[in-house]
Amino acid sequence: MGRILITSALPYINGIKHLGNLVGSQLPSDVYARFARARGHEVLFICATDEHGTPAELAAAKAGEAVADYCARMWQVQKDIADGFRLSFDHFGRSSSSRNHHLTQHFAGRLADAGLIEEVSEKQVYSKADGRFLPDRYIEGTCPNCGYERARGDQCENCTKQLDPTDLINPRSAISGSTDLEVRETGHLYLRQSQLRDRLREWIDSKTDWPILTTSIAKKWLDDGDGLQDRGITRDLDWGIPVKKGDADWPGMEGKVFYVWFDAPIEYIAASAEWADATGQGDAAWERWWRTDKGADDVRYVQFMGKDNVPFHTLSFPATVLGSGEDWKLVDYIKSFNYLNYDGGKFSTSEGRGVFMDQALDILPSDYWRWWLMANVPESSDSNFTWEAFQAGVNKDLADVLGNFVSRVTKFARSRFEEKVPDTGEYGPDEQALIEDLTRRLKAYETHMEAIDLRKGAQELRGIWAAGNEYLQAAAPWALFKTDPDRAGAIVRFSLNLVRFYAVLSQPFIPDASRAMLDAFDGEDFAWPEDVSAALSSLTPGSAFTTPEVLFAKITDDAREEFSTRFAGTA
Repeated sequence: MGRILITSALPYINGIKHLGNLVGSQLPSDVYARFARARGHEVLFICATDEHGTPAELAAAKAGEAVADYCARMWQVQKDIADGFRLSFDHFGRSSSSRNHHLTQHFAGRLADAGLIEEVSEKQVYSKADGRFLPDRYIEGTCPNCGYERARGDQCENCTKQLDPTDLINPRSAISGSTDLEVRETGHLYLRQSQLRDRLREWIDSKTDWPILTTSIAKKWLDDGDGLQDRGITRDLDWGIPVKKGDADWPGMEGKVFYVWFDAPIEYIAASAEWADATGQGDAAWERWWRTDKGADDVRYVQFMGKDNVPFHTLSFPATVLGSGEDWKLVDYIKSFNYLNYDGGKFSTSEGRGVFMDQALDILPSDYWRWWLMANVPESSDSNFTWEAFQAGVNKDLADVLGNFVSRVTKFARSRFEEKVPDTGEYGPDEQALIEDLTRRLKAYETHMEAIDLRKGAQELRGIWAAGNEYLQAAAPWALFKTDPDRAGAIVRFSLNLVRFYAVLSQPFIPDASRAMLDAFDGEDFAWPEDVSAALSSLTPGSAFTTPEVLFAKITDDAREEFSTRFAGTA
């Protein structure tokens, strides 16, 4: 099987993320990584915290901590939450790592040598009240494009338009709120992206299999206004990667750091190097994933991100990689997502509106969230989280369909067959018909998952569960047991095999429940079923099993109402 490199967009270090962040990159990338591993691929799955730039400085100041201490603490918080959601990263790194310092400075040196970096004297906003220049996110104001009043100095969250701080209307300091601002001259480095426009266009045009959402955003940025613009890659900040040209100092750039959106994507590579370091391997271990001159030609590289991150991953980061002139692996497929809204509006940290990742784990098991979010993943349009829809989806799909099937089969088998797989009776036409149906469904499930159509994959998996429920209800071994115990035994044996079959297929979406189902048969074998008929005869007749606890308790109306009130926010 092939090798698949998977990266999730890096979450900012400033605080705990909400469910929209989870479903926009980390969770779908994990579901795909788990599926790819189950299918026999060699997978390297990478993520990291994005620790530089103004969000880190502002959050650390608010917390009263040194920024390095704040980032170290919040990395552990985010790592623990990722573990709680069973995100199976091979490495969860940090963009402040020494590896990323070195690689970022290396790329800057290569780009400078290629004539793709220009030193520019530019006008930048200076705050008299704060006594400092205010780069990107240190400034807020009204977006000149859409009128959103809380746009940042680097990008408008509402319309995703990339901005410069001087573009904002009615700008104010994000530190003090002061509007006593003036424009002063300062020197910065610019990446000459415009020189790579034709190469980037040719590369994007070659990606005919990309989602429409990804290519439409990329091409809009290539053609919007005057087309792809050169972009500043340095900032007047204390916290970040110092501006150097490789290992050498950069005259005139003393005291400046690289812009967070220059160094953050490079952390994908750096985090892979961190993985090699953490696992006691040499550079060859990570280079075989990233260097086409060292074996990465046969790697399929897939990125996952929200739509607001698409411009940087389709243009700026590829410009860095292409412009270096070195043999680096470029992304093969970018899976981008629309937004998850909360009850018809936006999630809001300041207003306490919506469910954040730590809160979600406090109130319900991770499988509940994983399933509903992926069954409603915003692939083709924005999705909307409501407690009514969440309750209905969990109760119907997980409790009534899958959980009910497992409970009925195992409890009946315990009462009539002493928690042993029945060894009586033979499979008949009903079982053969279901095998043929499941063979078709399994192929469809695999096709959707390989295409990273995750919502369709979840729908097909739900259909596979439902088919077993319908079979069991029609076969009714509890009614047959008195008159034809051998036939009842065959039905139960087939149904117990279905439980194990479901455990394997469901593992990408609901890993904890899958583990509980497999543990019922004391099994460690998560081998993917290449032959459905063989898979549904895999349990040894007469072998012992245990009856799992309730896999999924239903969400009551009282609990739903309590959650709805608790997370409604102040507005």
